[in-house]
Amino acid sequence: MDKAQKRLHRGEPIKLTELNMTPILVALFVGFIAVALFVIFRKKSSARRDILLSGISEAGKSALFMQVLYDKFPETFTSMSENVGIYTKGNLSARLIDIPGHYRVRDKSFEKFKRTAKGIAFVVDSVTIQKEIRDVADALYSVLTDAATVTCKVCIFCNKQDSTTAKGVEVIKSSLEKELNLVRDTRSRKLQSTSDEEGNKPMYLGKAGRDFEWSHLQQNIQFYEGSAKDGEFSEFTEWIDKLL
Repeated sequence: MDKAQKRLHRGEPIKLTELNMTPILVALFVGFIAVALFVIFRKKSSARRDILLSGISEAGKSALFMQVLYDKFPETFTSMSENVGIYTKGNLSARLIDIPGHYRVRDKSFEKFKRTAKGIAFVVDSVTIQKEIRDVADALYSVLTDAATVTCKVCIFCNKQDSTTAKGVEVIKSSLEKELNLVRDTRSRKLQSTSDEEGNKPMYLGKAGRDFEWSHLQQNIQFYEGSAKDGEFSEFTEWIDKLL
């Protein structure tokens, strides 16, 4: 304790210039940094708080949306606008957003929400996947190569497993891997000439000069199978819970 501090301790008046200001300034600086980091963290957390359901039409996105949030299985219909609801787990919550699958509105809707997405669930119709493999792979390619979603967690939910003609998750995974390789070849030429509203160019899918493999991606893509109709999607909701 220096002389000024001793006098202050005894209640004697001292001049401000007599105090050693270093500890005070250090404390103020540390406090400022802590507040700044807290504000930045809160902003980032609030900016990425949505879970998107994406995929082509008739994959069962809206049915999954209704079942997860309201425990109701709706009649089949094609959504032309997004459905938005709140998913809760205890005191945690996130917006669950069902992106329309119709090609005329899908990209526009995805563009609207992609910068607030924390996770993206790409829903696949396990029954028609072989017939629609090119459309499915093309839509998935757009999701995986978007620079705005490269940090998002991604899962592929293989829906309609209640059908006897449904393809298993390993078959779907392999089929999509091969088809994404073909889609990449036809679309990679546009990488240098296209960008989004903020000037971000699409990411290259996989590794240049090599056939596409899931293991080449930065994202750890999770594959789940289930049935929105039968309420079998526990792995999917567990995946959401981990993002909250």
